[in-house]
Amino acid sequence: MKTKNFLISGIVASIVDFLLGWLFYGIIFKDTFPQPEESANTMLFIFLGCLSFSLFVAYIFTKWAQITTAATGAKAGIIIGIFIGLFSNFFRLAMDTTFSYKLFAIDVAISIVMTMIIGAVIGVINGKLD
Repeated sequence: MKTKNFLISGIVASIVDFLLGWLFYGIIFKDTFPQPEESANTMLFIFLGCLSFSLFVAYIFTKWAQITTAATGAKAGIIIGIFIGLFSNFFRLAMDTTFSYKLFAIDVAISIVMTMIIGAVIGVINGKLD
């Protein structure tokens, strides 16, 4: 595995993931999803979540799949996004009595789109760094 590719693509993708989250959850679907209570660490923890997820995807793409194009990264991102979206929303549905099936479907769709885009970003960066 090329550690440089893994780190650079993961960090850049985490910034893209953070901005996409702000776009989808903070602007487009602001009234659909409950907003977190603002605290001193809210944005830090959201960014760390984006960083850990993007590094996870970058690790898969760099170590196991050798993905180096936007198209391949986007396709793999769609698959990962489906599973991550379903995984997290099934648990949320089980734990939160106010969560609805409409929110479930919208959040899975957002997960797919966001992971597709960060997958494409990671693929492009891996291709450029090779």
